[in-house]
Amino acid sequence: MMWGPSGSAWWGSVMGLVMLLFVALLVVGIVVLVRSSSGGAPRNTEPSGGRALDLLDERFARGEIDAKEYEERRRILTERH
Repeated sequence: MMWGPSGSAWWGSVMGLVMLLFVALLVVGIVVLVRSSSGGAPRNTEPSGGRALDLLDERFARGEIDAKEYEERRRILTERH
């Protein structure tokens, strides 16, 4: 093998690049793993007023508010801005 000084420098550069790619893939893999496993609770898929509407329905069912107030508050909560 007669690579000489320039041949071994080239091989060292290739090995350095491979090592850099390996470390980058390792970091990306760890980030993906952490993001997918964190936050055990499912994301909220309800519209923004979902919980508020549920509470409003409960208050109306218990008789805490009358039909007029219920309809007015429901209209306010369901309006799109």
